[in-house]
Amino acid sequence: MNKQVVIVGASRGIGIELTRFFSRLPDFTIFALARNCENLKKEFGQSEQVKIFSFDLEGDIPVQLANIPFSEEGIDFLINNAGKLVKKPFLSLTQNDIDSSFRVNVIGVMQTVQCLIKHFDKSFCHVVNISSMGAYQGSVKFPELSAYAASKAALCNFTELFAEEFKSSPYKMNCLCLGAVQTEMLEEAFPGYLAPLTAPQMAAFIGDFTLKNGFFMNGKILPISLSTP
Repeated sequence: MNKQVVIVGASRGIGIELTRFFSRLPDFTIFALARNCENLKKEFGQSEQVKIFSFDLEGDIPVQLANIPFSEEGIDFLINNAGKLVKKPFLSLTQNDIDSSFRVNVIGVMQTVQCLIKHFDKSFCHVVNISSMGAYQGSVKFPELSAYAASKAALCNFTELFAEEFKSSPYKMNCLCLGAVQTEMLEEAFPGYLAPLTAPQMAAFIGDFTLKNGFFMNGKILPISLSTP
């Protein structure tokens, strides 16, 4: 039976590696959503398995998602991988810096789930939100990441609240707080730092977690890290 996975933020780093991970599995259709689809089209433009759609979390989310032809079979997995990094001293943050960080990192995710829940498979759907170790309570914090970490912490809180409200439903939601992974975003946050994990390694972990753990946990905030940062 064909399974459907929606990956938001699928164009680079962990996102494109997740697209590759699921494209290697039989009987999977991947809806790859990204603001910039150039990389996806270069690699998967001829694929019948990977459906590519432009999607901007700062845009009109209901309108954008209404134009995507999701199958009637229902979405089995949703990975909210997109994120926006603003690195600035706290006193230099503008209203737009703060607004856009929360818009992409939590508000857009909430609206995406609101719009897609009617397309979820009626028997089971596992939603995985991708947060950061900087958002995990009690973890080491770093300067100039207030907007990013605070918005990603809100994503953790949303995960717990959704799980509580829908605990009697077949829909499960968990959140992974990732430590350092060698991606473009890490280079922006910590220039020159060499992460202990590659994007393909982390994508394989997230993919496996998404497939297996919705049956065993709900509303969990899990730190996934080998290092500080």
